[in-house]
Amino acid sequence: MTVASLSPLLAAAAPAAASAPITLNPVTLFQQADIVVKIVMIGLLLASIWTWTIILSFSVKLRSARRGCEDFETAFWQAADMEGFYKARGKDDVPSAQVLAAGIAEWRKSTSQKNMNSDGTRDRLATAMGAAVAGAVDKIADRLNILATVGAVAPFVGLFGTVWGIMRSFTAIAGEQNTSLAVVAPGIAEALFATAIGLFAAIPAVIAYNRLSHGVNRIEGRLNRFSDGLYTTFSRELEA
Repeated sequence: MTVASLSPLLAAAAPAAASAPITLNPVTLFQQADIVVKIVMIGLLLASIWTWTIILSFSVKLRSARRGCEDFETAFWQAADMEGFYKARGKDDVPSAQVLAAGIAEWRKSTSQKNMNSDGTRDRLATAMGAAVAGAVDKIADRLNILATVGAVAPFVGLFGTVWGIMRSFTAIAGEQNTSLAVVAPGIAEALFATAIGLFAAIPAVIAYNRLSHGVNRIEGRLNRFSDGLYTTFSRELEA
């Protein structure tokens, strides 16, 4: 086959290649999308930004709380005088300090009574410190549920954009009475892009939620152990 015989084929293929749209360009897909699909995409992108903001800030807060509890508890168990340590560091902004403050406050109230009941004092100490642990954990875990919400909802929001884009494609088929892929492909591409953005927002949210929840559980376990140690110390004081 000569070059002369190939020239008509090359000439026919060149316009087709030149006119081929770049459908994988995210900006192009967004610009060509329907207004409803655009709103879905923008909402999912904002949710993704919000998710990453929470992930970064929560990671910093979790690390700070863990280190603060470790330093506070180490210093507490090395201290010779509980009352002196409480006066010096009882108002530290760490969860362990809140548990200690709850235990000291209940200890003072119970031991100030004339007819003190040891069993009742122990029960009140356990309740007070348990409530302090729960309150500290709730404060640490604030906004963690947002990650769970985004991880659960974002795929369905993206799916809504997908359904809307496919409906738009079928409407284009009915309007132009043409079943060519050139008619339906843009709408389908936009629809799938909305789904991709939904997964882009949901997957990091789910992973971060599981990981950060594990970190919160570890801090809760540490606080419960610290509370048990305080309870044991107070119980010895009652027996003495």
